[in-house]
Amino acid sequence: MVALKHAIVTEFSNDDKGGLTEYFLEHEVLWLNSNEKIEEYNKIYLPYSSSSKIIVNKARVISKNGKITEIDPSKIIESKNEETGQQLQYFALEGIEIGSIVEHIYVYERSPKYTGNRINLQSSYPKNNVSFDLYAPSNLIFNFKSYNTAPEIVQLESKYDRNHWSLPETNFVGITEERVAAYWASTAFLVYALNANTASNTTGISSYSNLVKRLYPFYYPEHSKRTQKNIEKFAQEAIGKSKETEEKIRSLDRYIKTNVFLSNSGSDEAKDLDEVLKNKVGNETGVLKLYTALLTSLGIEHELVITSDRQILKFDKDFEAFNFLTDFLLYFPEFETYLSPNDYDTRYGYPPPFLTDNYGLFIKKVELGDFSSGLGEVKYIEPLAADKTVDNMKIDISFEKDNLSKIIVDYERAMGGYYSGFIQPYIHLVKQEDKDELMEGFVTRINENVTINSKKIINGKPELFGIKPFTVVLNYDSEAFVEKAGNKYLFKIGELISKQIEMYQETERVLDVEEEHTRTYLRTITVQIPEGYNIANLDDIKIKHAYAKDGEPHFSFNSYYELDGNLLTITADEYYHKNKVDVSLYEEYRTVVNSAADFNKITLVLQPTK
Repeated sequence: MVALKHAIVTEFSNDDKGGLTEYFLEHEVLWLNSNEKIEEYNKIYLPYSSSSKIIVNKARVISKNGKITEIDPSKIIESKNEETGQQLQYFALEGIEIGSIVEHIYVYERSPKYTGNRINLQSSYPKNNVSFDLYAPSNLIFNFKSYNTAPEIVQLESKYDRNHWSLPETNFVGITEERVAAYWASTAFLVYALNANTASNTTGISSYSNLVKRLYPFYYPEHSKRTQKNIEKFAQEAIGKSKETEEKIRSLDRYIKTNVFLSNSGSDEAKDLDEVLKNKVGNETGVLKLYTALLTSLGIEHELVITSDRQILKFDKDFEAFNFLTDFLLYFPEFETYLSPNDYDTRYGYPPPFLTDNYGLFIKKVELGDFSSGLGEVKYIEPLAADKTVDNMKIDISFEKDNLSKIIVDYERAMGGYYSGFIQPYIHLVKQEDKDELMEGFVTRINENVTINSKKIINGKPELFGIKPFTVVLNYDSEAFVEKAGNKYLFKIGELISKQIEMYQETERVLDVEEEHTRTYLRTITVQIPEGYNIANLDDIKIKHAYAKDGEPHFSFNSYYELDGNLLTITADEYYHKNKVDVSLYEEYRTVVNSAADFNKITLVLQPTK
């Protein structure tokens, strides 16, 4: 598919009531050259919301032989996204075939978006003649910034007492999505935000300092005596017998996410702190108010942080626009830790990882006498260190004396940080039969032909998340990993760590690597070599690939062994200290990732001792 034209025009106009209205136009012409694209683009979705009104809406299909089929605007279909509840409107296109051209233009009136808006210019397919224009009354001054390969915006002379900014017509290549890449953050786009109104001598309209002045009293108001009493009562319920500050934070976070229902309601009740305290139901705003009120009541120093998901939009520390402010965190300076108040799948100390390794707006309390206010500063949100997210295996192996094709395995898997975040906080809610299935799955995923003799969970309490690793211990035996070949035995020892990710790239890599979080793996395998046998190919165990810059290790895989009599100890140490890897280092990175997969394929040869 190729876009032959993609024009976006937005115009801000003064309305009759002295306010501002925005008119948004989009005109796109697509050439469809495959059945797959026909299937994908046989519907045209319209920008539908309760605060917008469609003014112009036209679509047509031009067949490859020149036949034009106009789409009747009255045939708009309405539907609802069952997952999000969002109302949708779309055309169902007719007469499309390979080689058809689909043309669509619409104009709609909406509440103005001027404090920060993103315009996407690039996609997975080639786009030609891409343009953007913004018109505004002469008293309104906008700031613009272009990202990635987007050209700079220029201001043009305009008639009729209007300001006009324009992106010249540009062609963009298509960028295909790639594994472990921040795709949408890597495409060409621009951001604009209103900076000044010369008619009222107002500047910094979209500045963070102005935003902080409004946000701080909203989330840190003076509470009534009745509300404060309810806050203190709730706080005591939440922290229980916790004494240390960090223990209180953990207890508070766990209690809220266990007992307060997070609603997607936009009602006033859902964001009213008194109602949240009483009903234990709130939307994102209401729950965040609950956190700030409780932490303040307990005297726990913290800062409000607003940032963005770096997969989609990296926070720009040098350009202020509100569309960079999409997600809230709470920061605790004493411990240099974060929590996400609105992501109930996370717990204290382990915020959504794509919100870290990114800049953010930090808002801290400053006091002058009896007066307090917020002070905003853009700072970096450091990612958690690799040793905070671990996946450690300890595997002890012996052979059955009278049947060397059968191994007996003591297996221990300890997971901490993000690797235990999906289970440790919730395992106490799981039925025993489901726990059994979960534990057994750690080895049956490796090979179903195993006999599990015993199993148990260690550190299976939610309050231990972030403190002690969630650990599964099993004992099993199996004949699935050893094959007899004459007087030798082929032991597929690498398979015991389970199948590993392999990265393949059939075309040249385009995008930088961007991982979710840093991490560490440590596998320790001991083998009691049977009496009368040795291993012929011990050096196959040795795999070492790493990358360091200026002496600082970035990522590494290193497997090695020690032999003490008949006891073979194998260590496979793997870590990734950086989330972001420049595309120029992709091969080095891929080699390290694939090293674990290479280890997974190791087969040791046991041969009789001569």
